Amino acid sequence: MKPVTRDQILDYVTYEEQREAFRARILEEKRVRRVHVGGVLTFLFENPETVRYQMQEMIRVERIVKEADIRHEIETYNELLGGDGELGCTLLIEIDDPDERKDKLSRWLDLPSHVYLLSEDGTKVRARFDPRQVGDTRLSSVQYFKFDVRGAVPLAVGVDLPDLVQETRLEPATRAALYRDLAS
Repeated sequence: MKPVTRDQILDYVTYEEQREAFRARILEEKRVRRVHVGGVLTFLFENPETVRYQMQEMIRVERIVKEADIRHEIETYNELLGGDGELGCTLLIEIDDPDERKDKLSRWLDLPSHVYLLSEDGTKVRARFDPRQVGDTRLSSVQYFKFDVRGAVPLAVGVDLPDLVQETRLEPATRAALYRDLAS
């Protein structure tokens, strides 16, 4: 996937003027890229437009104007994108009850190594993740993964953690979006 470049980023005032239309388009883009697994995991497959939206929102909220700071945001968020033949993904662990969330984030320290995409031939493509997202005693409720699918669109996303064994097949619209991403 092609990373977002500096010339694609608007200043926060100009973005604010265009935000409503941009946001509506991106929310639809995210809708087809969002996959729920096991009732508590939401996978969002990122592409340059979803990442650009995150950059623009951060620049808007933080009122970032310094060129070095804008470039830092671009560099940081571009890391969410997959490289050649890869898919980048944000995982949200969504547990509303604070006590249950605290308990599961402690017990699920190993979750990142149990996340996979299922390929057409039945192979489980394991997530590559940043170990800094996993603490000594608990897991962060937001994780960033990359999957080296070698350019092939997966059939499903799943987890095989002993406490949580679930798999969700990808909808045709999701597979089509991922196909476009991998082809770009």
